[in-house]
Amino acid sequence: MLIRFEASNYRSIAEGVELSMVAVDHDREAARPAPHIAEDLLTLAAVYGPNASGKSNVVAALAWLRDAIADSLRFWEDDIPLEPFAFTAGPIGPSEFVLEVTVDDVRFEYVVELDQSRVLYEGLFHYPEKKRRRIFERESLELKLQRGLGALSGTRELLTERTLALSVARRFDEPLVSRFANDILRIQVLGQVPSRTHPGATFRSGWRPLRRPFSRADTFRWFDDPNSNQLPLFTLSDDEGKWSSLSSREQALALLRLADLGIEDVVIDEQEFVYSSSGETRTQRRLRLVHRSGDNSAPLDFSAESEGTRTWFGLIGPVLTALQNGSIVIFDELDASLHPTLSAELLRVFRSRVTNPYGAQLIFTSHDTSLLNHLNRDEVWLTEKQPDGSTRLGALAEFAGERVRKSQNLENAYLHGRFGALPDVNQTDFLRALGLIG
Repeated sequence: MLIRFEASNYRSIAEGVELSMVAVDHDREAARPAPHIAEDLLTLAAVYGPNASGKSNVVAALAWLRDAIADSLRFWEDDIPLEPFAFTAGPIGPSEFVLEVTVDDVRFEYVVELDQSRVLYEGLFHYPEKKRRRIFERESLELKLQRGLGALSGTRELLTERTLALSVARRFDEPLVSRFANDILRIQVLGQVPSRTHPGATFRSGWRPLRRPFSRADTFRWFDDPNSNQLPLFTLSDDEGKWSSLSSREQALALLRLADLGIEDVVIDEQEFVYSSSGETRTQRRLRLVHRSGDNSAPLDFSAESEGTRTWFGLIGPVLTALQNGSIVIFDELDASLHPTLSAELLRVFRSRVTNPYGAQLIFTSHDTSLLNHLNRDEVWLTEKQPDGSTRLGALAEFAGERVRKSQNLENAYLHGRFGALPDVNQTDFLRALGLIG
């Protein structure tokens, strides 16, 4: 589980911002005990703030680090695809990312400092028996390894100024490094978070933001193999009180029905079609959702479904994957993809220990203030745009000290500007430009 993430000098982030998943309020379902760090960790974190305040950049920084670990060895040949803070008269130093997570009840800490031309510093540490120990540490091309990790010695031969040591080290069969790297690479990014246009693009040769929509193909496979059994996520009990695990298909169908869209089943079959140009006949897989209407039911082609239904269907695969791995889902602009009712349902899925037994975490941005009624004070973070154009990130639970009570009506307080982080709406300049006022 994510403990905390820190980033500096990235896009609108100038000085460091920190997102912490450490709970303030304990003894509740969304706060999961982490005895090895003597804290409880949250399964939900929401980032609110006006447009252009940097909400997306906070979650994009975490997504960037995930991509960096995956890609630096293969694709960072000429440049490091990094976007430093632009609104400054002079250099403000390298960009820095700090990530702390728990993997198999062990705390890991990863730190990297870099600019567009080279990696300046990188370190991976763990805390066996609560004591900090180095796994590896590098300054420029000088790499130091923990004693006993000789399997990683080949990392030195592949290391370059523009390659992360972690990207190289994870290729060697060293469980200590692989466990951490694989946990980070399981992070899924949904919604509007920008990314590279294609894996081979470099910073100067065309690195551009790309929106990451989720695909129905991620969900399709959960319904396509009815005999596949995954980890025991959803379970059912019979009349004798015996519990049995659901198949992949049954788990996906349970989540689909959770949205109460009137869908009772999913049909995947073969459909023949004829090419008009050649007259050739081929078959393709067809996806249809079975709707109930009174005592009757009928399959409806997926393309005829509403946008909301298609979006929820597309979410099922990524969400089930996260719930079964206990991994992280980043979702930018949740309200742009889902109806508020479905968004609230998704929060309940991640909060519940029944549907989320392995501590998967959902980190999202939103403008939908109604979701504040489904969030605790320590699950809400606020962004504001500073006078110099930089992003300030603050925890709502600490915004006003003791005045932000656990029982506070967060939506009402937010809309009344109690926590700031609201757009400064002033129509005077607009009306003057239209010549409606002097």
